[in-house]
Amino acid sequence: MDISIIIPTLNAEHEIEALLIALDRQSIQPNEILVVDSASEDKTIELVQKHKRVRLLEIDRQDFNHGTTRDMALNESSGAFVCFLTQDAVPVSDDYLKRLVAPMVEDSNIALVSGRQLPKADARRFEQLVRCFNYPDSPSVRSKGDLEKLGIKTFFASDACSAYRRTAYLECGGFDHVNTNEDMLMAAKFIASGMKVAYEPRAEVYHSHNLTPSQQFARNRAVGFFLETHADDLMQASEIGEGGRLVRSVSSQLLREGNFGELVAFGVDCCARLLGNRAGRRAARNERS
Repeated sequence: MDISIIIPTLNAEHEIEALLIALDRQSIQPNEILVVDSASEDKTIELVQKHKRVRLLEIDRQDFNHGTTRDMALNESSGAFVCFLTQDAVPVSDDYLKRLVAPMVEDSNIALVSGRQLPKADARRFEQLVRCFNYPDSPSVRSKGDLEKLGIKTFFASDACSAYRRTAYLECGGFDHVNTNEDMLMAAKFIASGMKVAYEPRAEVYHSHNLTPSQQFARNRAVGFFLETHADDLMQASEIGEGGRLVRSVSSQLLREGNFGELVAFGVDCCARLLGNRAGRRAARNERS
């Protein structure tokens, strides 16, 4: 397997070692691992340099961008398959890489594969349920023909744990300069060009966050801004229904468990998501006008 791995880092001293050790144990080994560090102020660089197989790229923090930084790193790499991980996503199995690239090996028209994100041990209950809803145990392969049925979910992708076919990536122009959802935008490019994107639940990582309401607001403000700005790139795909299904699924399970504290916390989290999304869309519309 001709595989490159790219990991952006920032102050990752508490996370990067576990990830690099997990990659050392993979049943198929990557040709190279690139860590792109944005001027960490902790021991990240020192820990990375202990792993002789890892190539370290250092950039100024103000130069980091979710799209263009990953594009730069991909162009510095050489693998036929380029896998992205975030610093806090740790493979569950020694077969993670093998399983992640398998759909692209089996189908030459698949350009992008995302893996399954399982909640970490410290994830609060409603976050566990959100992860289960967003990352089910059934695989999928999506193309332009799924737009009417799936809407915005057609472009589901996450660079927390993903793999790209290099030739397809270069053919479609690569990541744009965006500060969030570069993965979704790339998925849309692939699908618009007639290629496919896949979700492979057997390729699992532990990855979750216990965000505060203010953090959730900020995150969804960025997402709302992105969705409003790139509506045409996303083919005006429908967003109706997915949020409601998530709320109903998580809330009903918390009610069945009698977990009213988490139900209230989830309600606050949902409000932060909704208000952030609306604020981001409003900012995008104001910027256009």
